[in-house]
Amino acid sequence: MAEQTHVLFVEDDDVIREATQLALERDGFAVTAMPDGLAGLEAFRANQPDIALLDVMVPGLDGVSLCRRIRDESTVPVIMLSARADSIDVVLGLEAGADDYVTKPFDGAVLVARIRAVLRRFGHASGPASASNSADERTSADGGVLHFGDLEIDTEGMEVRRGGAPVALTPTEMRLLLEFSSAPGTVLSRDKLLERVWDYGWGGDTRVVDVHVQRLRTKVGQDRIETVRGFGYKLKA
Repeated sequence: MAEQTHVLFVEDDDVIREATQLALERDGFAVTAMPDGLAGLEAFRANQPDIALLDVMVPGLDGVSLCRRIRDESTVPVIMLSARADSIDVVLGLEAGADDYVTKPFDGAVLVARIRAVLRRFGHASGPASASNSADERTSADGGVLHFGDLEIDTEGMEVRRGGAPVALTPTEMRLLLEFSSAPGTVLSRDKLLERVWDYGWGGDTRVVDVHVQRLRTKVGQDRIETVRGFGYKLKA
């Protein structure tokens, strides 16, 4: 029997917490549910879950702060839960290191689909085949290593260096960079990135892309990824 995926779920509303826990368990997940952020942090450290679902507004340690604490210690995938799709909390959660978010109230099937989409991405952090097997003629490849100025991407070892120094990327950031490096100089739309990196088979919120691109820029160089207004982004070769 395959080992169950362990979900950490932090939610202060008793009804939502219990109902969601039961729904996830019916879908085969093992769930540790906590009512506040401090208890959630302790549970994360004690159990090392495969994925964390964090409500933004929880007592003790809010979801955004909890996400930062988790990201300081781990690259485990994080999905934020927010009561308002237009809330600044969504952006704050993504900036804190969350990989995706779901708006409350949510349908259980939608939540499970998003969880599985994130887990698929993290289970295949090397990205699509095109990201590891192709390189533009303007780049040089050496044993799976791509070079863009001072940026070096090892597509086989899943390592990135800038100016010779290692760059720590989350799996989502790595997949995003691999998409760009598979077609340097080519503009990739936000919708295309949502489909390829976030595995969205439906329309998603492009803020997820924008925030992750900003986070990636701080690590690989602000000028390395160019915004093409009205179209998307491209990697400068």
